[in-house]
Amino acid sequence: MKLEDLRIEYDKLQQKYGAKELDSIYNGGCEENPDICFVFMNPTGRNIASSKEWKGLKSPWIGTKNIWNLFYKLGLTNETIFNQIRNIKGKDWTEDFANEVYNDVIKHKYFITNLGKCTQVDARELPDSVYQKYLNLLEKEIEIINPKVVILFGNQVSSIVLNKKISVSQCRKQAFEKEINSKKYKFYPVYYPVGNGSFNVDKSIEDINWIMEKELNKLH
Repeated sequence: MKLEDLRIEYDKLQQKYGAKELDSIYNGGCEENPDICFVFMNPTGRNIASSKEWKGLKSPWIGTKNIWNLFYKLGLTNETIFNQIRNIKGKDWTEDFANEVYNDVIKHKYFITNLGKCTQVDARELPDSVYQKYLNLLEKEIEIINPKVVILFGNQVSSIVLNKKISVSQCRKQAFEKEINSKKYKFYPVYYPVGNGSFNVDKSIEDINWIMEKELNKLH
């Protein structure tokens, strides 16, 4: 199975749970044994790739700034590319520039996805029941890409993926093992770093740096 094979299911769920006028946002980055798989919540219309007119990558955070600031501070985004992101408006991202950004993600060996792929017009909260519809698909994603470590952002995503009540503040720098199709993967819950969670961004950076050093022997 390939990642592309999952898109039919994502598109069906978009029609059911997302904004009908927007496309589903899939995933992006290093698809073969990445160091890290980052799992966010769900996309919004601020991602310009959700427009039906957009013919390029349908990947997370296209046309946004804050998350790339996080990745830059983690040493996971090239400085030249980061400066370009900082200096252009979201609507001015081109399909070529999105490719350039995600080629850099590939070089840095990480993969970006959301638990929920159903794009909403804004950053409204989704009920657990909607995220649950995507859990099996996320597990298939993880099985296909085979990451060394998975970082789960926020209490809601962490709780659903790990099938237990998770409070990130109570389990910082703590690994949870989960078996997917007979293989065990390591999952780390981390503070959500943008939107309502942006006041925790320094804690996110601290914990991800610690995880990278411990699990990947990477110092930044």
